[in-house]
Amino acid sequence: MSGPRGGGRDPGARNGRGLRARLRARLRSWRSGGQAAWLRTRKPASLRTAFAVAFAAGAAAVTVLVGFLSYDAAARLVRVDEKSVFSEVVGDLRTQVEEKPLGPEDYASSDPDHDGPRDDLTRPTRTDVQILGTGGRIVELGRPALPAGAEEQRIARDAHAGRYAEREANVGDGVYHVATVALGGGRGAVQVAQKFSETEDLLSALQQRTALLAASVIALAGAGGWWLARRITGRLVRLTSVAESVAEHGRLDVPVPVAGRDEVARLGRAFDDMLGRLASAVQDQQRLVQDAGHELRTPLTSLRTNISLLKRFDELPPDAREELLADLAGEARELSDLVNELVDLAAGQRDDDPLSEVSLAEVAEKAAASARRRTGREITVRTVRPAVVEGRSAALHRALTNLLENAAKFDAGGTEPIEVVVTGARFEVLDRGPGIAEADLTRVFDRFYRAAAARGLPGSGLGLAIVREIAAAHGGHAFAARRQGGGATLGFTVGTGQGSGTRAHPRNEPGDS
Repeated sequence: MSGPRGGGRDPGARNGRGLRARLRARLRSWRSGGQAAWLRTRKPASLRTAFAVAFAAGAAAVTVLVGFLSYDAAARLVRVDEKSVFSEVVGDLRTQVEEKPLGPEDYASSDPDHDGPRDDLTRPTRTDVQILGTGGRIVELGRPALPAGAEEQRIARDAHAGRYAEREANVGDGVYHVATVALGGGRGAVQVAQKFSETEDLLSALQQRTALLAASVIALAGAGGWWLARRITGRLVRLTSVAESVAEHGRLDVPVPVAGRDEVARLGRAFDDMLGRLASAVQDQQRLVQDAGHELRTPLTSLRTNISLLKRFDELPPDAREELLADLAGEARELSDLVNELVDLAAGQRDDDPLSEVSLAEVAEKAAASARRRTGREITVRTVRPAVVEGRSAALHRALTNLLENAAKFDAGGTEPIEVVVTGARFEVLDRGPGIAEADLTRVFDRFYRAAAARGLPGSGLGLAIVREIAAAHGGHAFAARRQGGGATLGFTVGTGQGSGTRAHPRNEPGDS
């Protein structure tokens, strides 16, 4: 077998490139995985730390700004003040030599009375004096010795009294501002000097103290911010712990800190109310499941019994067959209605029907017409200033239909018509059935509740519960009462809908009858 020829691909090279590609892919995967793991394990920043850092940063910014401006203003004032004082000394010296002829001996430090012109210069200020004689030679050294260069010697030989020259000079370990003033007539000159480095040393010390003060203020601000953040966020931390405990363990009965009246306390109360509502919803769900299971057992047991009889269907007489089929159809219909009502009730009536302007008079007319077709009963509608509300038309129609079917069921065979009365934002359905016992008035809208007189009648016990849910969703409430002269009055109101988006206008709600 011949080997690869020119132009062919080398398998080894191809394998090498593939290996390198796989290694690069694994490296990228490892890097991304490691970064993701680092992000997952990275501890989130504490709110207390954020508060403390924010306080310290704010204090640092303010302190640095105030310190810089204060130092700059102080430095300017000190430098300007020192310069103005030195200028006054030079001006006084020039005035002295211009007013009368003075010689070097007049400025000698050996004056026993200290009432000469030299003392007038040195008494108010810390000014060093040095005297130059004829030709610029130093007659009396200053302390320290001041420079007497060519410019100073020229001023000493000047014939015009008051001529002067200024300059800054390094003398020893300090910086001096030196002014040389001519005595005139070539008699010499007087040098006055002021040490500027002392001022700069003072400003440097002020700068260091300002920086130290700023650092102390920043440290105190950070500590104060941490303490204040701990007080502010303490309840937030406890509230966060409660939320994490609820999320981790699913327990809704944990205590929530709600002390105070500020925003944190409002958040705690809102969270506590939310947990209470969630707990209530969970309990309602558990009760619904338990009640539904209990209610479903009866039709399912009957269905299983009738299905077992179907095996002997051919052996049954014709009347028994028809009764069995009718029973199966009725149980299937009852089971289907029960399941549909359970679905509607579990959904909380949160259907997709949008909010719109709904005329309650139209809802009553449509529900009455539908109930007439389904029950064959005579139903009358009477309205008294019916309201127009913002609500869900289909849900209101369903609630009123449930009330009408309930009235037709209990008033079966009645001769008087069933009445629907719409008064403002209030629906009432009146029948002449057996009525409702006093003990059952407060429970007829409970789920699966059936009064003793109704347990032999068809129904799931959910129709009136759905009425209550729809009324609550529209900001109203359901009610039941015994009708004067026999029968029952059941209905519901449509309230202002605070939190439900329902408004009624005009609204006229008489008290429950």
